[in-house]
Amino acid sequence: MTVTTTAPLQQISGPSAWRGDELSKSTEWIYVLSDAERAELEELGRCFVADDPDLRTVTAADYPFDACRALNDGCSRQMDTGRGFILVRGLRTEQYGDTMAAAIFFIMGLHLGQPIGQNQRGDLLDHVIATSNMTLSDEGALPSRVRDRLPFHSDSSDVVALMCLRGAKEGGASSLVSGTTIYNEMLRRRPDLAPRLFDTYHWDWRRQDPDSPELTYTSPIISYVDGVFSTYAGSSMIFSAQEYPGVPQLTPDQAEAITLFDEISQEAGLPIDMDFQPGDVQWLLNYAALHSRTSYIDHPEPERRRHLLRLWLKRDVGRPLAPKFGKHVVEMGEPTTPLVPGGRFHIADAVTVNDDWGV
Repeated sequence: MTVTTTAPLQQISGPSAWRGDELSKSTEWIYVLSDAERAELEELGRCFVADDPDLRTVTAADYPFDACRALNDGCSRQMDTGRGFILVRGLRTEQYGDTMAAAIFFIMGLHLGQPIGQNQRGDLLDHVIATSNMTLSDEGALPSRVRDRLPFHSDSSDVVALMCLRGAKEGGASSLVSGTTIYNEMLRRRPDLAPRLFDTYHWDWRRQDPDSPELTYTSPIISYVDGVFSTYAGSSMIFSAQEYPGVPQLTPDQAEAITLFDEISQEAGLPIDMDFQPGDVQWLLNYAALHSRTSYIDHPEPERRRHLLRLWLKRDVGRPLAPKFGKHVVEMGEPTTPLVPGGRFHIADAVTVNDDWGV
């Protein structure tokens, strides 16, 4: 295995190096919509539902912002050069229902990047909702379709966004942790192991996508190019890839570094937990922070299940990255194999949960 870049053996500073226990004392990470911003989003949402555009071809120019320009600038700034995430609060989704809420969410996404496919059907809008009583240990279970606590990880996009339609009966907090802070803490404790995060590792592609054309893809965990620090994480995907024939076995130092990185990410004080309220929208740059959630208990009524909508965006801000960093095997979110029939590319269809996908 090779080192893709020179590891910075010094603490990395800047707004992306935050701690959850400090950040949670303030509300600086929450953007509360003004009346004018909310009214504009609601009007655009009504137009979107009435127009019923094809989600694959609609653009931000079709639904321009006026009052929401400051909102859009604020989200962009925090993702690109700030702490890496922002929570937008103030939408009245319970008043106007899931379809219009999804339309508003999709419009916001269009102004921040290009929505990309999230499964082999090419769906641009996906759901985080438990569709069975399976757990992560069950064969074929998707993290977005179970109620387990998730380890901290990165998704297959530049930006991952979540909109809360309904919260859980108990638990289900969204957890974020700074990749920069994890690295700084690891460097403080074990400077001998920190360089191993820049090695190139095999990641389990087949477990992430049962239809993947290859068993694995490769990427380092950390990229540091032209002074820009980025993270791509998911230790379980590295360890499970070790089971495939032909995958180089981890050295003891590499295995220890990956394990320590994961352990630090979960330590009290580093993550920030946020209890989603209906209408909350979270925007996250995958290269700046890792995300997970706590385990949860659903309401017994199916219509009251915890239900989040998810967007994956390609957002080109000229960020320098190490070669083949992240899930580079998916270009622009397009599968490398032909799409499975059944993709939903109109908002009323896309907002309906497909219980047969990822159960």
